[in-house]
Amino acid sequence: MLPLAGVRILAVEQYGAGPFGSMQLADMGAEVIKIENAREGGDVSRGVGPYFLGTHDSHFFQAFNRNKRSISLDLRQPAGQTIFHDLVKTADGVLDNLRGDQPPRLGVTYDQLKSSNAKIVCAHLSAYGRTGARTNWPGYDYLMQAEAGYLSLTGEPEQAPARFGLSVVDMMAGLYAGFALLGGILSARATGTGRDVDVSLFDTALSNLNYLAAWYLNEGHNQGREPRSAHPSLTPSQLYRTQDGWIFIMCNKQKFWPALCEKIGRPEWSEDPRFADFRSRLANRAELTELLDAALMTRTSAAWLEHFAGSVPAAPVHDLQAALTSDFVTSEDRVWTYPHPDRPDFRMAAPAFRLPGEDMPKQAAPAFGADTDAVLTELGYTGERIASLRASGAI
Repeated sequence: MLPLAGVRILAVEQYGAGPFGSMQLADMGAEVIKIENAREGGDVSRGVGPYFLGTHDSHFFQAFNRNKRSISLDLRQPAGQTIFHDLVKTADGVLDNLRGDQPPRLGVTYDQLKSSNAKIVCAHLSAYGRTGARTNWPGYDYLMQAEAGYLSLTGEPEQAPARFGLSVVDMMAGLYAGFALLGGILSARATGTGRDVDVSLFDTALSNLNYLAAWYLNEGHNQGREPRSAHPSLTPSQLYRTQDGWIFIMCNKQKFWPALCEKIGRPEWSEDPRFADFRSRLANRAELTELLDAALMTRTSAAWLEHFAGSVPAAPVHDLQAALTSDFVTSEDRVWTYPHPDRPDFRMAAPAFRLPGEDMPKQAAPAFGADTDAVLTELGYTGERIASLRASGAI
């Protein structure tokens, strides 16, 4: 049985962060019912290009919403709230990624829902939190990267500030929200009482500063960008030149330094006082970079990787095409293929976790409102009532 089989999550979500988090829960077997705004035509990400499947379904939407069900619902209508409360009676959790001031306006907080289900857990993923001066501020991943210092850490020194290449704050915030929601559900099952849990994009970005934050807060060290994407304190741990391009080497444990020296035919460097330990190598990093470049430029990146064969932590420097088509990726089910009505062999990167012995679900993201009638029928609504709700615009 999948780990989250039997768990029902109502996801009042759109775009990236919330959907990414709830998708991880769906991949683990939770029933995720995506609540899409009946008034506005559903999740705005259905229209995010440049690539589409049919007329109202984008690749972007598919990337965040596999293995879910979709119902169209207008939470601003009393009839929509009635339906939502009926759903809450059957659910374990609600996950929303609304602006901080919106959850009470749409009736998705614990205080507003506990009369229908005392054990419901409500996870709120906002830009800046549901309290404080920025409650009503909209916010997005790149803004968080800018304010939390990421752009000062990414790229080459003396160059313009650069963001991280992916929406890492959105995705991490989604994971935090899913993690917090599951923690709340475990507590509710033990105590019989649910709660609100909060995650924000900004708090995620700030929390992820982690050891760099500890260095500044305790020692006043304001870390900036390092040449060639180097680790701030460990070396060799950066990009190096090869005969045909680049290779990333990370000797982040002392034992790997003599192994590297041996593999590149310079065993004497491991005992050289300039390079014998992390402290001396850091002090002489510029000189060491030149020496390693000269040694590594005698072979191609692929030849070095084969030569290192796991004895030295190293990786090729790929673009997206090379990353997704390498033998290591394609040989072990790291790219999933599953049918979509407009693309029978739609492909996506697989989730990061594996469930040995389980057949993980592989369903395309749903069409807008595809499951509305089925979900309401499961709640006991008659066909006549469903038709009336549709005519009123509540669904």
